[in-house]
Amino acid sequence: MKTTLLLSFCFFFQLISAQPDSLFLEKKKKKEDRPEWIQKNKATIDLSQVSFTNWNAGGSNSISGLIGLNSSANYRDTYFSWRNDLSIRYGVNKQESRELRKTDDLFEITSNIGYKSNNSSNWFYSARLNFKTQLTNGYKYPNKEVPISRLMAPGYLFFGGGMEYGKEIEELSFYFSPITLKATFVLDEDLANAGSFGVTPAVLDADGNVITPGERLREEVGILVTNSYEMEVANNINMKHVVSLYSDYINNFGNVDLDWRIDFNFKVNNFIRATLGSHLKYDDDVKTKEPSEIEGEFDEAGAKIQWKQILGVGFAVDF
Repeated sequence: MKTTLLLSFCFFFQLISAQPDSLFLEKKKKKEDRPEWIQKNKATIDLSQVSFTNWNAGGSNSISGLIGLNSSANYRDTYFSWRNDLSIRYGVNKQESRELRKTDDLFEITSNIGYKSNNSSNWFYSARLNFKTQLTNGYKYPNKEVPISRLMAPGYLFFGGGMEYGKEIEELSFYFSPITLKATFVLDEDLANAGSFGVTPAVLDADGNVITPGERLREEVGILVTNSYEMEVANNINMKHVVSLYSDYINNFGNVDLDWRIDFNFKVNNFIRATLGSHLKYDDDVKTKEPSEIEGEFDEAGAKIQWKQILGVGFAVDF
């Protein structure tokens, strides 16, 4: 009797378990694959040092350091792409019998959101925001009494919309914006009065007193074209190129502001790496100065191409 009841219970249990909509047992649902935010963070330290002892060719002891932080938060699904990047760099150099000098200073935020209506298309309707400034005062060494730049002097803001091509948008991007607002901030009274970075300078009387203060904001509307490309050129050698071209519609249309950076990263292992970089800039609003015939005074020399080269060996940590 007991055996019959046991067999009957087992048969009934198997029967209800086999039903797809059983009231007693629920099927374990398969985890749904959904787009997620992908966040990456990297901290870097690059160091270089030179020391001399009884070196008959001469030389000065020196040490240089550059710290950096790169953070990104990216989202991608069938129709939307939203990429956000934060970059911070700060470098210093100390030579024997010379004051500490700044070699690099950057704070930059970029946010780019795109939408495509067709899954098979690689073109996105896109809006982009970019903001950059520096963290500490800049000087024309060896003069450390008068700063030539400060936090938010200058500060640059780009905001606009257009079209962006990117089959693999994190690696290759081509962006075209027919309408982009460029705002230049000079939130320092002395630099604004001097008309630095293209803002309208102060109006002075014959004795040099300020009648009308210099403007602290310069606004432009123009066309922006950018291109970025990242690839592995060889085993453990990665290259990243970013170029930006901007021309204002109202003031000297066709006069292009250029910002072009290309960096090579050489990976030694998971922590040690070497970098080689080039940064080329041209901005018609940033005028240079040269000494005049009167001692202590300077004449405007117009805009010139700016170039910076970087070579470093150091550590990188992903977290």
